[in-house]
Amino acid sequence: MAKHSAQILELAKRGAEHRYQELKAELALLVQQFPHLRGGAAHRLGSPAETVKTPIRRRRRVSRDARAKMAAAQTRRWAKVRAERTK
Repeated sequence: MAKHSAQILELAKRGAEHRYQELKAELALLVQQFPHLRGGAAHRLGSPAETVKTPIRRRRRVSRDARAKMAAAQTRRWAKVRAERTK
């Protein structure tokens, strides 16, 4: 990675801070014009915040043994399907 002078990095930092302030002002204006956006993620998903009461579901981790059991069950299932096809 190329090294940049401290002056360039300072200018980039100031530019980023300025853009951040512009975005904050734009967001405030949008929320003022569209108050329903104030709620957060539920509105971005397209449903009113009042109706969304369930938390975000997280995927469960499956142990190595459980994966092996599931794989064996699927193997048996497909063996049964193949056996029924050949009948």
